[in-house]
Order: sequence, then C-alpha cells, then structure tokens
Amino acid sequence: MKNKLVTMEEAVSHVKDGMTVFIGGFLGVGTPEKIIDALIEKGVKDLTVIGNDTGYPDRGIGRLVVNNQVKKVIASHIGTNPETGRRMHTGEMEVELVPQGTLAERIRCGGNGLGGFLTPTGVGTIVQEGKEVITVDGKDYLLEKPLKADVALLNGSIVDELGNIIYAKTTKNFNPMMATAADTVIVFAENLVKAGEIDPDHVMTSRIFVDYIVK
Repeated sequence: MKNKLVTMEEAVSHVKDGMTVFIGGFLGVGTPEKIIDALIEKGVKDLTVIGNDTGYPDRGIGRLVVNNQVKKVIASHIGTNPETGRRMHTGEMEVELVPQGTLAERIRCGGNGLGGFLTPTGVGTIVQEGKEVITVDGKDYLLEKPLKADVALLNGSIVDELGNIIYAKTTKNFNPMMATAADTVIVFAENLVKAGEIDPDHVMTSRIFVDYIVK
C-alpha cells in the first residue's frame, strides 16, 4: 500500500509555476495555511487559483495574491481583500467572479465527469458574457462548464494515514468537492491518526481521492 505521508517540501514540489490550483476554505476557514506558508517560501508563481474567495491580505489565498504569485483568480467574491480588487482594476491579475452556487456546481461537475450544467443564475447580467444560452421550455439558462485543477490543497481536521478525512464544522466548505476534481490532492492534517481510528460512517472525503498527506 502506498505511503501517502510526505514532508512539506515534497508536498509543495507538486505545485509548479503556471498550474491551476484548488485551495479549500471560506474566508480562510478550512484553508491549509501551512501549505500556503510553504508555497510562499518556495516562490511558485503564475498560478491560477480557484477558491470561494481570496481571504484577507494576511490570511488564506490572499497571502499568495499579495506576494504576487497568482496570475488569475476564479472566486465567488473578493471584497475582503482590497489587494485583489486593486490588481483586478489595474490589470495586474485576472479575476473571474462566479456566483457561489455556480462555483460549487462547476467544481462538482468537474469531479463527476459532467460536461456542465444549466442555471438561470446570471442570465441577462455580465455573468452571461461569452457563455452559451440554452432555452428549455421557454426559459433561458446559461451553460456553465466544469472546473478542474492540476492540484487541490485541502485542510483536514482529522486525517488517517490512508487519507480518509474529517472536516470540523464549517471547515468542510469547498474542501470535499475540490478533492474530487483535481489530478493531485494534497491534504494538511491538523490531527493525524492511525488507519482504522476514523469511523467509516464519519468519513467526509474518502482516501481514494487523496494522494499525499502532510503533517
């Protein structure tokens, strides 16, 4: 059986310049801050980061933005990080704003091998620009295409040595769905336990999705 436990250095070696990266969390809650520390130290750049938001200048995804390591952000809102907004308006960084429910569903589609989904959200707004409009029973819908990533960076509250994950309370947020839609999945374990210590009924992300665990 593959040993998934790796050093932080080995974990971040899988994140390379120009990659598309999922980062779990909601305003920094459930974000793998220790992995972000390591990415900042490594200096990886030109990332396309997909997440719910860009956190704050000193927390979450926002730290990568401030450190000039992100070329594009796909997120549902950026209001808590003024630096993201500044870079968007100056053209230093591309920002694609996606309604939160649409963002979650696009990632879910990516993880489930779907070609996309139809939603009325955004019809008649700037969200519609460049997207196919499909009429069903007289009502217009936008075709929203799936999102996938090269790497997903997750934060697990309890992780066993096989890679099964439990997320505490609201830290769950985008982490489980991101685990299904990336080529490589890396989880930071706040509490690492032996195989068999997690009740199978409590597993929120199955080990089959997890490639590497860092403590």
